[in-house]
Amino acid sequence: MHKSALTQLIVSMAIFGSVGFFSSRTGLPAVELVFVRCVCAFSILLAAWLLTGSFKRERWDARETLIVIACGVSNLLNWVFLFTAFRLISVTIAISLYHLAPILALIAGGLIFRDKLGRTAILSLAGCFAGTLLIMGAGGFGGSVSSWKGMVCGVLAALFYAATMLLGRSVRQTSVYATTFIQMAIGLALLLPFVHFNAYEGLARADWTYAVTTGIVHTGFVYLLFFGSIRRLPSPVVAVFVFVDPAVAILLDIAVDGFRPDGLQSAGILLLFGSLLAAFAMPSGRWGRHVER
Repeated sequence: MHKSALTQLIVSMAIFGSVGFFSSRTGLPAVELVFVRCVCAFSILLAAWLLTGSFKRERWDARETLIVIACGVSNLLNWVFLFTAFRLISVTIAISLYHLAPILALIAGGLIFRDKLGRTAILSLAGCFAGTLLIMGAGGFGGSVSSWKGMVCGVLAALFYAATMLLGRSVRQTSVYATTFIQMAIGLALLLPFVHFNAYEGLARADWTYAVTTGIVHTGFVYLLFFGSIRRLPSPVVAVFVFVDPAVAILLDIAVDGFRPDGLQSAGILLLFGSLLAAFAMPSGRWGRHVER
């Protein structure tokens, strides 16, 4: 297993786990918040692409460029649906639904990339997934029309997140800088007609700080790490370790926002963290075979 890539994935997921905490404090609707993220990340990633000299070594391939564009579209829809879910339901419920994505990506990865799962990896992944379902609890399946809309948005975000992971793994030649800033450019172009700029009027300095942080840190920095790591790791590894994201999100929800889990949710949290610890301790050979491309 590529250890530096695994470290990058874990760090990116740990940071992204705080995005729900930050987004809820921006005071912005989903589309307007995603637009700010795209502006900030595009500026940083384009500057990094130029300043590092990566543009001189770029190898453009027409087919791969189309994959990067498709990845950008799926990533944009992933964000819009996720931040809409954050506004309609609790961060804990939204992030739990969102992590249907690794299961979907793992199934599709087995069909597309012929990744094989070891028995221990299957148990760790199953434990993570079962933990997220328990965290949702019985209350996650009831409630108002708004709650159901939020859960539908969470599932749609998961579908597009899975597509983003799979498409990102297919990119081999284009640099991480180019891959990510092209995706941000696509996001800006597609969102521009739908942005209500009056939503930015009257925002306090703290609101702008949270919004810009989601652009610079949770988008620019995290996506460099994320897309740089997933192209060097097999689907089973990615599928398990993206659960670092909900683990961090749930801890913040409990420690900062006052979320108090019931008995079922507490069992789910323990199962999620226990499965993650098992995955951290797993020898690289137990993940199964990875077909290099």
